[in-house]
Amino acid sequence: MNPMRLSWTRAIEIVAAAALASGCAVGPDFHRPSPPVDAGYSPRPIPATASAPSHGGESQQFAAARDIPFEWWELFQSPALNSLIVKAFKSNPDIAAAQAALAQAHELVSAQQGFYYPSLGATYQAERHKIAGNLTNDQAPGVQGNGDNLLPPLQNPTTPPYTAPLYYSFQTAELVVGFVPDVFGGNRRQVESLAAQREMQQFALEATYITLASNVVAAAIQEASLRAQMTATQRIIAAYQKSLDILSHQFRLGQASRIDLAAQETALAQAKAALPPLQKQFEQTRDLIRALVGHLPNEEVSETFELDALRLPPELPLSVPAKLVEQRPDVRQAEAQLHSANAQVGVAVAAMLPTFPITGSYGGNADKFAWMFRSGGPFWNLVGDVTQPIFEGGTLLHRKRAAAQALKQAAAQYQGTVIAAYQNVADTLHASLSDADAFAANVAAEDAAKIAYDLTLRQMQLGYINYLTLLGAETAYQNAVLNRIQAEAARYADTVALFQALGGGWWHRTPQSAALGPSDPAQAGGLPP
Repeated sequence: MNPMRLSWTRAIEIVAAAALASGCAVGPDFHRPSPPVDAGYSPRPIPATASAPSHGGESQQFAAARDIPFEWWELFQSPALNSLIVKAFKSNPDIAAAQAALAQAHELVSAQQGFYYPSLGATYQAERHKIAGNLTNDQAPGVQGNGDNLLPPLQNPTTPPYTAPLYYSFQTAELVVGFVPDVFGGNRRQVESLAAQREMQQFALEATYITLASNVVAAAIQEASLRAQMTATQRIIAAYQKSLDILSHQFRLGQASRIDLAAQETALAQAKAALPPLQKQFEQTRDLIRALVGHLPNEEVSETFELDALRLPPELPLSVPAKLVEQRPDVRQAEAQLHSANAQVGVAVAAMLPTFPITGSYGGNADKFAWMFRSGGPFWNLVGDVTQPIFEGGTLLHRKRAAAQALKQAAAQYQGTVIAAYQNVADTLHASLSDADAFAANVAAEDAAKIAYDLTLRQMQLGYINYLTLLGAETAYQNAVLNRIQAEAARYADTVALFQALGGGWWHRTPQSAALGPSDPAQAGGLPP
């Protein structure tokens, strides 16, 4: 048998054996954590919220095991709100940044997977040499395969110069193949770790969508609340101004005392002082809305919001507690971080074990390009190597121990994230119940304050009470109006917080619902399908 063919056959067998051996991977295999046993949101059944005879006072039922739509904000029945979220999804830079981070993570996985394959490189080198006459006998290339004799011409040994310098050209072309079999699975674990980090970026993107939608809705509710509070405050100022005008006229006629007039002036001044802070918050909220849709402060947003234009969803989905760990992007990110840390333990272990690099090359050299791979020009080599770290000053050992501690840290962080997720949902549910009770109480207080004010006004007109008593009743009524507006906005905000706490329905995101980019992670440069 041809010795060269035998050598290449043996090399192929070695590579194949190494490739088969790479099927195993050192380090612990990752297993997804199980959801908490008997998890729940409250030690007691969750009742429906209280209702009130006012806009935004509907009772809300919590539908157990109900799925969450991605477009949950549409339940508020506000076309302006739907339009604003579409604009935010299209133009907010946080979405673009999260998508780029996901695409980058995908490319890093693909780059690491390249180490599964042999590397192939080609070189070509053209040279021109002049060798000193004193050295030509030792360094001259000699006779080429095409018959060219590059040895220096013989000179007369009795007269100088005894040896002439040599001028020649030389060309070399070479193909080099290198392969490091993943015998102990170190590269496999590194790919696994990077894939887990890619998964983290995927859920970071989902969290960006959810957070952006929640922030847009919360800002819209805040704008509506501030707009209503400013309107109520302006009405208070107008009423106080009208009362002051009447009281001033009565004072000039001697029908009112100076103390009554001073009290009314104080009330008017206090009402006016309450308006600028509300206006400041309103303008800052509008600035926030512009920023959320990717606008500069001088670029107006056409959508405006009022509480009367929003509808409180009468039924709220309440996911099965065991599914919360599947639905929360932050929990899934923590799980992916745990997976990555688990794989890094295998990477650290593999670094302490032998590696078996294999390199081979084939090429040719000659003084003319055409003769590099003809007679006398070709050359080849095949090199197998075994490298075993023996002493690294404790570096590899401590890296392995550090990876083990990082795994423990990731496990503890995952557990903490799960607990915080359930706490978040529980807090939101309790807030929904409490704020519904508070809203009902504020509606009742407003109704009672209005009755008291009307009766007090009638009594003053009949001369039974003085103006200070009427002023107190009017102040109580207007404060009740402001408290009711704030309580109504809190109910809408609680609904937003609950949708966000339950995961925001990201698993139903589609290219149409997100208004940009594919939801398939593989299409978006993310997770493989």
